[in-house]
Amino acid sequence: MNDASGAGGSDRRRHLLALKLQALVRDHRAATGFTAIAVGDLAVGSFPLGAALMVGEQAWVLVEDAGEHGRGLGPAMVWAMRAGATSLDLVTDDDSGVIGRRAGAFALPINVWSADGRTLRPAPVATVESPAPPAADHLRFVVDIEAAGATPLVEHGVVVGEVRGLEVCRVVDVDGADGTEARLDVGVGVHDREAFAIIHAGVAASDALATVVSSVVAVRDPSVPAHPLNRLAPERFLRWRLEQEPWLVGMASVRAAQPPVPRRNLKDRAACTARGQRIDGTEAVIVCSVGVDLDVIPYAADARLAAEGEPGVGAAMDGSIDVLVAMPPRDVVAVTSELAGRLHHSVTLVPVPTG
Repeated sequence: MNDASGAGGSDRRRHLLALKLQALVRDHRAATGFTAIAVGDLAVGSFPLGAALMVGEQAWVLVEDAGEHGRGLGPAMVWAMRAGATSLDLVTDDDSGVIGRRAGAFALPINVWSADGRTLRPAPVATVESPAPPAADHLRFVVDIEAAGATPLVEHGVVVGEVRGLEVCRVVDVDGADGTEARLDVGVGVHDREAFAIIHAGVAASDALATVVSSVVAVRDPSVPAHPLNRLAPERFLRWRLEQEPWLVGMASVRAAQPPVPRRNLKDRAACTARGQRIDGTEAVIVCSVGVDLDVIPYAADARLAAEGEPGVGAAMDGSIDVLVAMPPRDVVAVTSELAGRLHHSVTLVPVPTG
């Protein structure tokens, strides 16, 4: 009963989104002087992230719930390419400008729109901004994170500790007797951190973290593939492997780098970024991905832009930036290569052996 109701609800939602997109396209064409669409000139298709249709050789795709992380551009492009479109008009709720920025990296003509009622307006195009630095009182926990055996990282102003790519602690602000104060919370994800704090109340964070680090190291290993901790953040586990074995991607060294946009949360799959240096001193941006992710190529284009904006990076790379997309061999599929082939500036797909 629940499954049927859920399926019916999903079907109704897709139908409503299809009607919404048709209305938006018809009104937009009327407002911009195009000939009204005849009944046979509009072909509605199926798109799991929203709705899609063709008007002649022009693809229109509505992406629902893109958020602030630029998700949905890759799937929309794939739909348009499969439909034989010569251009893509993408309607999105992303008001951060991330999708607009990433769309400019592709040779396929892409217009990105925001819906204001029944009116379409050009979506913003964000510039790549330098990530906010962490608060000074957050940075003081780096010593504790290292002492416990975890690797400290800073991403968009947030100080975390990772073990083999898995976040096991985070510095957060809490209300104290004298106002807001920084605290090191131990655990994998926000709910685990909250539960850990209750169960281990009174235990020093550094001692608790050392215990967690030891437990994670024991199971976060390719030889224990079925453990739940190995299913989380596999992209970051791949990045950690490349730090240990940089020759797998032709590098002398690999180090973690900040992503172009903040990570949504710990459990959602998301590509991550690294920097690699070759023996001759040249550098490359490395994007790590696990699973067939249609948004990894737009993410890689964004990672290139972020690297171009880093102080000193352009000079270190002699004005040119190589971008490698590292992934397991099974994930190097034709559709990903096809998306990469639509970029203005190429990226190289690098299969990395598993195990």
